[in-house]
Amino acid sequence: MSKAIFLGKDYNFCQKNTIFVAYKYNKVYMEAKDLNRLKVVLAEKKRTNKWLAEQLGKDPATVSKWCTNSAQPTLENLMDIARCLEVSINDLVRM
Repeated sequence: MSKAIFLGKDYNFCQKNTIFVAYKYNKVYMEAKDLNRLKVVLAEKKRTNKWLAEQLGKDPATVSKWCTNSAQPTLENLMDIARCLEVSINDLVRM
């Protein structure tokens, strides 16, 4: 554990991978960096969210959440996305 100033207050925090979690008095604040590059890869391949949703049989709103990083696809879905876009899973994940 380390100390940090977040939103103008002192907090204990732990940092693991790309998620920063600050907590104090049972309040949790999270600042998540983009975990996937789906939006970027779709643009590079000149494909749309709607096209990908149709290919995967998913709701377009679900794919939109993946593209904005407000939700993350499962590993199985990442494998299907990589296959549809003809890229590796590594191309889809920010490291």
